[in-house]
Amino acid sequence: MTRLIHLSDLHFGAEVRPAVEAAIAYAEADPPDLIVVTGDLTLNGLPREFRAAEAWRRRLPDPVILTPGNHDTPYWNLPLRALRPFDRYRRYIGPSRFTGFDSAALGVRTINTARGAQPRPDWSKGAISLAETASAIKALAARPTPQVLKVVGCHHPLMDIEGAPVTGGVHRGAEAARRFAEGGIDLVLTGHVHNPFAFALPFGDQRTYAVGAGTLSRRTRGTPPSFNVLEITPETVVVTAMAWTGAALAPDQQWRLERRRAAT
Repeated sequence: MTRLIHLSDLHFGAEVRPAVEAAIAYAEADPPDLIVVTGDLTLNGLPREFRAAEAWRRRLPDPVILTPGNHDTPYWNLPLRALRPFDRYRRYIGPSRFTGFDSAALGVRTINTARGAQPRPDWSKGAISLAETASAIKALAARPTPQVLKVVGCHHPLMDIEGAPVTGGVHRGAEAARRFAEGGIDLVLTGHVHNPFAFALPFGDQRTYAVGAGTLSRRTRGTPPSFNVLEITPETVVVTAMAWTGAALAPDQQWRLERRRAAT
């Protein structure tokens, strides 16, 4: 069985410190095959917040793959956010665009859906490049073995979640979701809404799933601080939200996702 830990929205500067420490201890006790962090490592994109996020990241067991969120831009420095939104992220964390990971069981690519400025009132909502969508599909299609789980990670959910407290509002999100489904991607991992979720994208064979992780910050929206653990077999992906109770981590919500079968 392959295991993956999916964290998001730690928001250093407003983190729940015991929950953050518990996540490290959980990962160290039984290191997964991969840790994916889908953005909003910081609250306001300040250097001290990035330094705290990088110190935390260095304590996680490798391999770790990350992508930025909208809060990883200089939130209140408008000129810097508009003109050089990811300079600090790259300085403290690493590449802000199209990173990847490959193993015998996993193929993962990240796409940055965060923007520092947009021609619409709420600049913090997402946008996705269809060229990068195509590149991710092409890269993961090079892993044709059915047992390889093909995963894309980005910050904003590509399609809005019914009942969610906030929306991703991703430009070209539905089209990207359709292309991922038709291109054989298995999972699209995201954050942003601070509540865990899992559902099938309504395209293709409906075996491409949107999976969201919660937050480990004080900025909760009706659910406790949490992160996701994914247990992967050739038949299923079981997603478990590990919630911080105030004293310990405990399984909270769980989803069992049926994987697509190889063509015969």
